[in-house]
Amino acid sequence: MLFRKRMMPMVIASACSVFVCNAGAADSVIMLGEVPVTAQSNGPLMASNVLTSVDILAGERVHEKNVMNSWELVGQMPGVQLTEFRLGAESGKPSFRAFNGEGYINGIKLLIDGVPSNINNGNMRHFDMISPLDIEYVEVVRGTNDPRYGLHNIGGNINVGTRQGGNYNDMRFTYGSFNTREAQAAFGKEKDGFAQNYFFSKQDSAGYRDHSKSEKYSAGGKWFVTSSDGNLKVGVIARTYNHQAEEAGYLTATELAANRFQSPAKNANDRGNRDMQHLSAHVDWQINPATTLTSKLYFNSMKDDRFVTYTSDNTVAGARQRRTWDEQHYGWVNTLTWRANDKFTLDGGFNVEHQDNEYRRNRYDFAVPTNFSTPAAILNDDSYNLNNFGAYVQAVIKPFDSLKIIPGIRTDKFTGSTKINTSGVTGPLQDYGWINQPKLSVVYSLTPTTSVYGNWGRTFQILTGSRANAYVTASTTPIVAPSINTGKEIGVKFKPVAGTEVRIAAWQQDATDEVANLPSAAITRNLGQTRRKGLDFIVTSQVSERVQAWFSHAVQEAKIVGGYTSSSQSLAGKEVFSTPRFVTNLGADYKLSETLQVGAQVRAQGSYFIDDLNAQGKFGGYVLTDTSMRYTLSKSASIDLQVKNVFDRKYEYVWYDSFFWTTPQPMFSPGAGRAAYVSLNLKL
Repeated sequence: MLFRKRMMPMVIASACSVFVCNAGAADSVIMLGEVPVTAQSNGPLMASNVLTSVDILAGERVHEKNVMNSWELVGQMPGVQLTEFRLGAESGKPSFRAFNGEGYINGIKLLIDGVPSNINNGNMRHFDMISPLDIEYVEVVRGTNDPRYGLHNIGGNINVGTRQGGNYNDMRFTYGSFNTREAQAAFGKEKDGFAQNYFFSKQDSAGYRDHSKSEKYSAGGKWFVTSSDGNLKVGVIARTYNHQAEEAGYLTATELAANRFQSPAKNANDRGNRDMQHLSAHVDWQINPATTLTSKLYFNSMKDDRFVTYTSDNTVAGARQRRTWDEQHYGWVNTLTWRANDKFTLDGGFNVEHQDNEYRRNRYDFAVPTNFSTPAAILNDDSYNLNNFGAYVQAVIKPFDSLKIIPGIRTDKFTGSTKINTSGVTGPLQDYGWINQPKLSVVYSLTPTTSVYGNWGRTFQILTGSRANAYVTASTTPIVAPSINTGKEIGVKFKPVAGTEVRIAAWQQDATDEVANLPSAAITRNLGQTRRKGLDFIVTSQVSERVQAWFSHAVQEAKIVGGYTSSSQSLAGKEVFSTPRFVTNLGADYKLSETLQVGAQVRAQGSYFIDDLNAQGKFGGYVLTDTSMRYTLSKSASIDLQVKNVFDRKYEYVWYDSFFWTTPQPMFSPGAGRAAYVSLNLKL
């Protein structure tokens, strides 16, 4: 109620204020950078044509960024929280709408070129297969009103579009702090209806902490053929990726104060090796001027071998582990779009996904450092599969030019089975039945340049992993209903002055039976009923011919309405752990001359509670500033200088370790200090 009293008048006032504005925008989409957009009279529907809270980041805004992991690029976008573990290959991920990146509640769907790309538990490891230089755009859809996707699409989705077609030869070579060396190359050639695109990247770094060396590469190719009349396009995409890295380990508060960049002796043998592959076939067929079919057949694989030590406490069993994942996902995604006329479009489709997964976890005896040669016990040796069939239909109804109504519905069905190889126990997946998810979006143009919008929809969460409660492996396994999320949002987008776009949105999302589920550690917490709500404010401005600026501020809250801890303590009124109350971005680019451009970006987030009962204090807040400078040598060459965390601010990711210590305590993974990178860009 307090949220409504404070936030709703702001939205209403903003909506009223647009009537005196001299310019605006006739949709609710915010674009960061220049993204090629063409009016569509046929072809599949784009998210920006149908959905409401959509942000699109142009490839030009990511090609020039120096990041250790590609998921960090999304941190430029409004309201996106970055959870930064930074422990070898297990580096972190983005999230938004008050879903955190802890791994317990993976509420964001990842797609790459429209292909589902989460692993079984919802994490986004496949994101790092994509080289920044190969990205065409990143599209973020927020909320519960997108019917196209089911599994993991709880709070929204991220779609990474890679470069397809065109003629280019781009290369980028980087050297910087911590002996970081990176080479990226992206090539495209298109002629007579045949398009070839290739990319390669190699990155090595000594790491900013002791015992944090990292070596990885990724490579891929895309081959597409388009018919002479342009009505049929078919192609294949293939990628491969490997990452080998040392893990510096978490620090206690005492260790952090003594030397925040140390790696404790217990972690000297901690490391990881991650292999991933992708193969997909794509068909886009314009059957007739009104009807379009798109189809994607895909295969994703992930093998991960991680050695990790959580504590030097020799009384805690299970604190020294080797975790091995082997996942193979097969799927088929289809969409059919019928544009009956200017006032009515029908869009629908279905997906089929099958997962063959294995998870092994071994425990090792106490040693400093851990000796991973002989396991003391087998904690997991599980083989499990998951099958999903989902279908949706939505209509775009325009009774008149200024009003667009998009009703839709989606349904999903899951089956599967597991086998615990150590005991021979088998069991089926929980029977969730058909999970129905109605949706509705409305956009109304108050003027040709001003829009107000609202949406309502339902999404769902099911348990993942290889054991109970996801699978019924004993007569005592509790039956768990799917968690149903019901979201609603109202917003306005307008232009207060020419060249400036503003969007303000208030939203709320209520979940039943939410579960904090961490299959890798066999941890399940029933949070019960939760409520997430917030206010998003975004402004982008072409201040002058030489200056671009942007600002976003997301105020958010995630609270438990009703639930209990394992010891029957009430969680009602407590905040969901690891969820900051705000996420802020501020930046500007200034073109000093035809050859010199400078820029700066400030990224901030609030602190957060680290435990269920909110009793251990708040941690994790930060304000970080990055600066950049580009000098253009010629039409084909430029040099970038980037300084990250320019003020050398101390910050860390923090979690509450109540599992691996006799006395539970906060554990810290510090972020990097000031770092500088110089890059040579070539366009041949």
